[in-house]
Amino acid sequence: MNPPPACVKNFDELGIAPKLLEILARHKFFHPTPIQEQSIPPAIAGKDLMGIAQTGTGKTLAFGIPMIQRLAQSQNKMMGLVILPTRELAIQVDQTLKKIGETIGLRTAILIGGESQGKQHKALSLKPQIIIATPGRLNDHLENSRLDLSRIGIIVLDEADRMLDMGFAPQIKKILQRAPKERQTLLFSATMPQEIVALAKSYMVLPLRVEVAPPGTAVKTVTQELFFVESRDKISLLANVLKQYAGSVLIFSRTKFGAKKIAHKIRAFGHTASEIHSNRTLNQRIDALEGFKIGRYRILVATDIAARGIDVTNIQLVINYDLPENPDDYVHRIGRTARAGKTGHAISFATTDQRGDIKGIERLLRTALPVSPTPNLPRIAPPPAQIFKPKTNSRPKLKTYRLGRFDARNNQNKNNFYRRRKNGPKPSRSTGQRHWSNR
Repeated sequence: MNPPPACVKNFDELGIAPKLLEILARHKFFHPTPIQEQSIPPAIAGKDLMGIAQTGTGKTLAFGIPMIQRLAQSQNKMMGLVILPTRELAIQVDQTLKKIGETIGLRTAILIGGESQGKQHKALSLKPQIIIATPGRLNDHLENSRLDLSRIGIIVLDEADRMLDMGFAPQIKKILQRAPKERQTLLFSATMPQEIVALAKSYMVLPLRVEVAPPGTAVKTVTQELFFVESRDKISLLANVLKQYAGSVLIFSRTKFGAKKIAHKIRAFGHTASEIHSNRTLNQRIDALEGFKIGRYRILVATDIAARGIDVTNIQLVINYDLPENPDDYVHRIGRTARAGKTGHAISFATTDQRGDIKGIERLLRTALPVSPTPNLPRIAPPPAQIFKPKTNSRPKLKTYRLGRFDARNNQNKNNFYRRRKNGPKPSRSTGQRHWSNR
């Protein structure tokens, strides 16, 4: 890792064009974050870059400002491509880039799943300078010959480790193989597993490594708290915690079905809440996220789809209702609060048989999580059971009687094995008694 340069106090010492400096000042961006300070100068110079930084450190501007400046200065109408793991992150990056480049005529196109491809084809026909896409939908357009990557001069892989965790490695390789070999590649990630190193060696030229915080470093301004509680008492503890905080709360569930169930119970408590997970449509996810940002929903319940890159400021509390499967995800979850230098709090619920998971998290953080005593919790009564009421207009089922024998070996009497009759068994003709086959 290269040694960090001397502390830079303002953006105007990073080699940024005067027009972009004016736009940054208009949006009250005066002081770069460490990842921005170290990434922007070499990225403007056209070098390949691997940036490692914890979540919430301003990585979008770290690659967005150099990309916009280099595209504006290019003479051959070069294009940029940003690849991200989730739809929500793609929409957020698009909003940030438009905030900086819209006044200078920047055009973007978003290619994400859950949206009409016709709308995306129209956006591509307007010749955007930057394409923002998820790997799956981008490959769909490439296979349908709707997209040409021959003019791509800059490629950004944001949250690269998350994309590999989600199984996007084959799709990313296809994209990089179809892009021009002479290009600039910027890779940003919170961790640096061996898969990312191998990807960098294969598709990057002498990449400069910028690391502002080692993997597993949590935000210093977030305080953490741990409760050991039985699974059946989690919802009672959640109700108790929500009474103590009046600000916005982000709750993480391990499964999408759990997220839906938790959100339903929270609304029953009288709170405004929504959920975001893969079972929801794109419009529902956008509505949930935007409603959480503007305060229409005070509480947002999410799976790990929202653990990275979702830029929602002023989240007062993050609750790990379920511990994550991967200790790295714990750092990304609690990083949703205490953003931009502000303070925040994170609470985790764990059962007694999850002490091994807690030790894994503490080993990553290199510190022990403070354990708080569980308060006396009132048992929340389950909802009343629904009484089954049969339909009044339902037709009565006809009785079925066994007639004859069914020999499965030679299929004899197969068609007469069961026969339906409305009026019961047929009596014998001679004696009026029941036939032997109906006894």
